[in-house]
This record gives sequence, structure tokens and C-alpha cells, in this order.
Amino acid sequence: MEQTIPDSLIQTLKKQRYHLIGNHSAVKRCKWLYESIINDRICYKEKFYGIKSHQCLQMTPALHYCTQQCLFCWRVQSGDLQVTWDEMKLPQLNHPEEIANASIKAQEKILSGYKGHPKVNWRKLTEAHQPKNVAISLTGEPTLYPDLSELIRTYKQKDFTVFLVTNGTLPEKLTKLNQEPTQLYISLCAPNEQIYKKTCRPLIPKAWEKINETLEILQSVKCRTALRMTLVKNHNMNNLDEYAKLIEKANPTFIEAKAYMHIGFSNLRLGFDNMPQLSEIKAFAEELSKKTGYNIIDESTDSRVVLLSRKDKNSKNIVK
Repeated sequence: MEQTIPDSLIQTLKKQRYHLIGNHSAVKRCKWLYESIINDRICYKEKFYGIKSHQCLQMTPALHYCTQQCLFCWRVQSGDLQVTWDEMKLPQLNHPEEIANASIKAQEKILSGYKGHPKVNWRKLTEAHQPKNVAISLTGEPTLYPDLSELIRTYKQKDFTVFLVTNGTLPEKLTKLNQEPTQLYISLCAPNEQIYKKTCRPLIPKAWEKINETLEILQSVKCRTALRMTLVKNHNMNNLDEYAKLIEKANPTFIEAKAYMHIGFSNLRLGFDNMPQLSEIKAFAEELSKKTGYNIIDESTDSRVVLLSRKDKNSKNIVK
């Protein structure tokens, strides 16, 4: 019997301006899409990698589904709204081409509301109707979608760069990717298993072992790689020696040390005081740099994120 998502949950997501696609995917307007077109402010992905904020499409093929229930995640989790579902079981699958085409149409619908804004940058708005990057990172765990390789390939055939973010708990899915993204992110949000279980709350057995397996295979990936560290004050900002050992195992191109942001449904699980200041993120990054040999090469004040790399500053700009 196919799993169905309660209508109350669907209505909540629509109120939060998720554009639902098919049975398990969604697009949502990124804050920085608006900021770029209206206020000429850019997100850290543009500052770090050259990805144009106004031409970036944020989507997920696994909206309600994940292998973890992280304290810091903004997504609605099973039980948050007195509604429960199996977060590991996707419903009837939609075809990658169908998802990609619908996501582009959803982005066009989002952009249609900007035409009457008095501060709109018309050049950027025109360019925004031809998105060039897709961030498969909105919510959920994308590797739960079995046709992920074909979805990435479909976007690339449409001349997109592809940023894929995964929590690394399904290494067997990553090893089977026959189409790599442009940049692969692995979320590394704990230095050891004890902190991992408290902070990321895995839904599958041996999840920490699986993450370590993912870190070990990361060096065999041909595309650029990044470890994304979502840092939560009083939860996962210590034990830097253990973080350094995990980073050495993965040897990523980049490390992003980023502050938890007190938004979305994370408000049910964490307080405002769990959000680190930029100064605290910078101090963490500086200590991490000393322990790993990675260089601090950039930062974004608005997003409270510091970029480290084993290469120099000229390595940042994205290439297809």
C-alpha cells in the first residue's frame, strides 16, 4: 500500500511557500534569489563559487523523507505537527525528467511575482528565467530517491551546474552514482558517535559507521567535494581534534563551517541561543585550520559561514 502524506501537512508546506512537485519533490524560493533581484545582495555560494544567486534553483526530490531527524534542521519532521509518516519510504516515484521540468516551471512561477516590485533589477530578473545552477539541498535526504543519477544527468543536459548535499548515511547510493554532480557536499555535523546521535538523531542502524564509510570513499569522487559543518552552540562545536581526523579521512576540496540558523521547524527543538555568532564560527574555523592545514580563504557575514580549502583562493570559482 502506497504511503500518503496527510493533507494537513501539505497545506502547511504550501503556506510556507513550498511548490510541491509530483509525489515527493519540491521547490522553494531561496531568500537570496529575492535579495539578489531586489536588493542586489548575493549569497555565499556566489561569493565563494561564482554561482549566481538569481540563477540558482533550490529543490529536493525527497521532501518529507530523510534518514535523520537533526535538531538543527528547518524541515518538518514526522511528529512535529501531531502527524506521523515513514520518513524512509518514498511514495510512487516520479520520473527525473518530469521532476526537472516541473522544478523549472515552479521557479518561473516564483519569479512571476517580481515584475511589479519597484526595486526589481530587470536584467537579473530576465536572467533568472534561465536558471544555471540547481541546489539539490532544500530538505530531506536526496539519495533516498533511487533515480538520483538520472536527475543529475537531466539537469546537466539542460546546461545546469549541480550542487548535491547529502548526509552521507547511504554510502552505497553514492558509490552507485554514475553521474556525479558539479560539487558534492557531505554534511559533517558531529565529531564522534555520541554527539552525532544526540544532534542528528539517526533513523537507521549503524549510521555513524556509514558516514565514516562515506568519508573514506570521498577521495575517489572525481568532482569537487565539500564538508558542510552546521555548528550548533552547546551541541557540536568542541572536540576539534576528532573533527580533524574525520577531515583527514575525507580530504575534501572545501570545508564550510556554518552557523545553525534559528528558522523553520528547528524552533521546536532548539533555542535562539543555540545560534553561534560569526565571531564564534571564525574562532572555530581558525582552530580547525591549525589542526588540519586547511586555509581560511573566505567568509560570509550574513550567512555566518567560513570557507576553508586545501587549495588557494583561485580554486573557488566553479567549473562545469
